[in-house]
Amino acid sequence: MHGGLLLRKRIRARSRELRRLARTIREICLKDHHSALSMSGSGGLSSEFDSCESESRGKTAKAKKEPASMFQINGDKPDFIGKKKVTKSDSDESEPETKPSKSKKKSTANSTSMFQIKCKRPLRTEKTATEEERPPSPEIEFDDLEEFVLQPAPQGTTIKCKVTRDKRGMDRGFYPTYYLHLDNDKKVFLLAGRKRKKSATSNYLISIDATDLSRGGENFIGKLRSNLMGTKFTVFDNGLNPDRALRDMSNARQELAAIIYETNVLGFKGPRKMTVIIPGMDDDNERVPIRPRTDNDNILVRYQNRQMDNLIELHNKTPVWNDDKASYVLNFSGRVTQASVKNFQIVHSKDSDYIVMQFGRVADDMFTLDYNYPMCAVQAFAIALSSFDGKLACE
Repeated sequence: MHGGLLLRKRIRARSRELRRLARTIREICLKDHHSALSMSGSGGLSSEFDSCESESRGKTAKAKKEPASMFQINGDKPDFIGKKKVTKSDSDESEPETKPSKSKKKSTANSTSMFQIKCKRPLRTEKTATEEERPPSPEIEFDDLEEFVLQPAPQGTTIKCKVTRDKRGMDRGFYPTYYLHLDNDKKVFLLAGRKRKKSATSNYLISIDATDLSRGGENFIGKLRSNLMGTKFTVFDNGLNPDRALRDMSNARQELAAIIYETNVLGFKGPRKMTVIIPGMDDDNERVPIRPRTDNDNILVRYQNRQMDNLIELHNKTPVWNDDKASYVLNFSGRVTQASVKNFQIVHSKDSDYIVMQFGRVADDMFTLDYNYPMCAVQAFAIALSSFDGKLACE
């Protein structure tokens, strides 16, 4: 009995030593991280985002001229060097989070509708007439809703949508329902999504009927599934599981996207980092079908093994540090007006001015979602749903 008590005391003492060592390591890492960011005296970074004042949209329009070549798999290699300046790196994640040069700071200081990450506390903006009058979506007409939400956005057209979160009801606080509408006067319904109960991992059903969110219903259009940590997500259409599909896999489900959130083991505050992998486009601007027979051939595994045939790698746009506002900033062109850690823009590393998708808060339970070619509504909506899911390893 005495020996058991002595052993437990030794274990507790060793645990205390390990915790002290972990705190010391973390403090050293934090000091190194802050010095790399050149932020002495500004305090810890907050993970809140916000919007600011506005600028012209000429640069965005210029970047939308010919996006198709970036996403084609079998077409001729695009000549990006002749069209735009060479970027310093091929990946957003490889860019160091240092303060930008003075010329870059000047271009972002007066930009329209930017979001910020405050260092000390989140900046809460007041509603203004400009924020109320968000640029609406162009008139979109379609006969078949299922076909529309799965087809890529037309080239040169930004599909502007609104996401609303409904928490009303007995369990809606834990399992809200999300709705996607076109953000114009008609407010046409597109999609609804809800997290499934009693699932081992986060699993969201996506439907083209706001009142039918059942897995076996005829309105089921796709789903979003996460790993155990909630850091990696896969988007599927409504095809069959490969085990139940035909031998030629013609009716098997397609993987429409994979989303990867960078883990944050040391707990540093700052912008989330996310990678989005989508199927590439063929010469006819049609999505290349990705139908893996086993889990060893899915998009996430291919990305991990750098087998990127028929796949396109996208990243969230890296915010730029602004000295005047002591914040990171991005231009949302008037579409995002409130602070949220969920605000983001998705771009290709070869042209960070062409916004493939952007998402951000405009009210407590209301968000805007805009997407461009080659993304479709189901892909964009599922990526937005992944940002709502709890990610303890990323915060």
